Amino acid sequence: MSSRLSLRQIKTSVLDLLFPLHCIGCGSEGALLCVECCRTLPRIKQPFCQGCGTPLREGNLCPSCISHPLSIDGIRSVFLFTGVVRQAVHEFKYRHIKAMAAPLGSLLADFLRTYPLPGDILVPVPLHPKRLRERGYNQAAMLAGELGRLSGLPLAENWLVRQRDTITQARAASAVERRSNVHNAFACRRELNGERILLIDDVCTTGATLDACAWALKSAGAVQVWGLTVAREI
Repeated sequence: MSSRLSLRQIKTSVLDLLFPLHCIGCGSEGALLCVECCRTLPRIKQPFCQGCGTPLREGNLCPSCISHPLSIDGIRSVFLFTGVVRQAVHEFKYRHIKAMAAPLGSLLADFLRTYPLPGDILVPVPLHPKRLRERGYNQAAMLAGELGRLSGLPLAENWLVRQRDTITQARAASAVERRSNVHNAFACRRELNGERILLIDDVCTTGATLDACAWALKSAGAVQVWGLTVAREI
């Protein structure tokens, strides 16, 4: 273990020397997200919906969660999907800057230490095999891997599969369309027995994808499912 860690540290040091990292927020050298920029990221604060986690002006549940109760026990997101956070996710997801998994995963771990959520096993939201081949990696799985490394929680990357190649949720015009888009899109590959699961993804839009994942996991025998994402789109 220590030898692997040493090799990893050496490799990182060499890469940093040859290709120094620059903060995407302020341009300073040393990290993709510097300490100062992390402090100013738009964190989601109370009040927010206790179901899907969307910011509220008042109350405990948003109108959507009142009219369409969720299968998932709750969703929490660390930041609003705007500014530097949006840029970081786009760099990670669409420009193949896989090194962004480390700072974003660290921010998830910091949040989880401060605001613990029920969950003994990390399960990333899966990509359809076609999209996984196109992108080359699943950003949710990379985030879950970093979070697992920092938190000590085990990672179950292959429990959940996406069995339908749906359009991206961003292209669905309404919450109704997003729920319909991911209905029965996911399946659990194993029989569960009362596990408490923490679903991991990069961005929550309406919560429909996380809710569909939770429905599949609970149908397989999970007793509790929560969602945790880097950002929340509003």
